Amino acid sequence: MKPGSFALAPRGLWALAALAGLTAAMMGPVQAQSLDVVHNFTGGSDGGNPVDGFTMGPTGSLYGTASAGGDFGLGVVLRLSAKGKETVLHSFAGPDGAIPNGRVIMDAHGALFGTTTAGGASGLGTVFKIGNGKEAVLHSFAGGTDGADPQAELTMDPAGNLYGTTAAGGAAGTGTVFELVALTTKHGHWKEVVLHSFGTGSDGATPVSGLYRDAAGNLFGTTSLGGAFGYGTVFQLTPGSPWTETTLHDFQNADDGANPYAGLVADGAGTLYGAATQGGTNGGGTIFTLNPGKGDGKFAVLYSVPGWGISGTFRNLLLDADGTIYGTTHCDG
Repeated sequence: MKPGSFALAPRGLWALAALAGLTAAMMGPVQAQSLDVVHNFTGGSDGGNPVDGFTMGPTGSLYGTASAGGDFGLGVVLRLSAKGKETVLHSFAGPDGAIPNGRVIMDAHGALFGTTTAGGASGLGTVFKIGNGKEAVLHSFAGGTDGADPQAELTMDPAGNLYGTTAAGGAAGTGTVFELVALTTKHGHWKEVVLHSFGTGSDGATPVSGLYRDAAGNLFGTTSLGGAFGYGTVFQLTPGSPWTETTLHDFQNADDGANPYAGLVADGAGTLYGAATQGGTNGGGTIFTLNPGKGDGKFAVLYSVPGWGISGTFRNLLLDADGTIYGTTHCDG
C-alpha cells in the first residue's frame, strides 16, 4: 500500500491493541481480520488496566506495564511469552514508583526503561530501570521546575541517554521535556536536565506522549493543550545551549483536529505522522502528517475519524515499511 494508506491492524498488532485495552479502528476498506486474545488480566497480582502498547523482545516475548494491580495495587511491569504466559517482573510499591501508564523500551542488553506517573520520593513520578531482575529508580520527580507526572514512554539515544516528557511541573507548571544523562552506568548515577518548560508563551502545554528523535538529535512531540489556539501543538526541540523549541503546528479544533494525546512516528524520509483525539470534519479526531522544517504549510490531514467527543486516537500510530498506518481508537467502533 502507498504511504498514507490506512488499514486494519493485522493479527500481531490486534494482539497489542487488545492487551492495551483499546478498541482497534478500521481506517479504510481492508479485508476482515481475526482477533486473538493473548492474555486476560484479572486485576490482581498479575496487574490490570494496561494503558499503552507493548515492546517486543528479541525472542518474541512482549514487555509492558499495567497501571493497576500487582502485589500493592499500584501497577506492574510484565512479560508475556509468545504463548501468552505472563510473568510479573516488578510490582510497584510506591517509593519505587506507582501507576505506570507508558510502555517500556529495551536497550541492547535487554534492560527495560520506563516511567510511572506517581510514586517515588516525592510522589510525583519516576523514571525506572529493570535489569538483571532488579528495579532501580533513576530519577524521582520533585515538582516545581523539575517536572511531575510523566505519562509516556522514553526515547533513548545511541549513547544511552534518555528523553521524555512530564505533563506537569516546569517553570509554568504545564510540563517539561527532560533528558536523563547516564553519568556512570556501572554505578547507576543519572542526572536530569530540563530541556524545555512549556507554558511560558504559546509554545504548548501538558505533553502526555513520548518523543521521536531523529538522526540529528532533534526531538519532536505533541502537547495536548496550549499553543496559539489552546488546542495543542506539534513541536520540535533543536539541540544547543540552550535547546530551541519551535512550534510546527497549532491545532485549531477545526478540520485539523484538537488535543493530540498521541506522539509522533516518522517514515524513512523523516515525514512525521500523528493523531489528534478530537476535531476534524467528523468530530472524532484526525490522523495527520507534517514535514518538519517546511513550515505549517506542509501540515495535512490524512483522515478524519468518525465519531464524537473522545473517540479519537489516544496512543501512537504504527507505520510499516509500505507506508501503511495502523492505529486504535479510545471508544466507538
